[in-house]
Amino acid sequence: VDGTFPLGAAVTAVLMTKGVDPWLTLPASLIVGGLAGLFTGLVHVKLKVRNLLAGIITMTALFSVNLLIAGGANLPVERAVDTIFTAPSTMAVLGGLTLVLAVLVKLVLDVYFKTKSGLLLRAVGDNAALVTSLARDKGSVKILGLMISNALVALGGCLVCHETRSFSATMGTGQLVYGLAAVIIGVSIIHF
Repeated sequence: VDGTFPLGAAVTAVLMTKGVDPWLTLPASLIVGGLAGLFTGLVHVKLKVRNLLAGIITMTALFSVNLLIAGGANLPVERAVDTIFTAPSTMAVLGGLTLVLAVLVKLVLDVYFKTKSGLLLRAVGDNAALVTSLARDKGSVKILGLMISNALVALGGCLVCHETRSFSATMGTGQLVYGLAAVIIGVSIIHF
């Protein structure tokens, strides 16, 4: 998370400074985030590195990758460049755009988690032996889960870059803690 969040922001900042349509930065950040998750999954599953260490390896590698993509530790986006928040097509929505995107992502995930693949992904976290007994490779399911989660984290970095109009190499520091805190608060408010 701490490496993928700024990865989404770095790709977004570079694309926006090159004049790419701001809406195209959203799928671009999803793709690079998914690739970061794929890398973590391959290190964990195929090289049999423990999950925490695989994440640390990816985070460390992404720090250098982010610097390489952005061309430095910071990359500001000029005020003249439109973001998804200032593009004429979204000015009518104003500040509710992030909420609309969050609800849209949630609805897509709800639909996905009701599919066979989504149910297997949910099961691998609770009972990996069940996934294996269903003649599925639990490693592949873990890799898919890492790809989805990292894609969403990179999308978060993309949105923050749009809002702040900048990339910083250290903007991912502490994002995992923020995410865990949000989950704990959410679970305590909404009882499942």
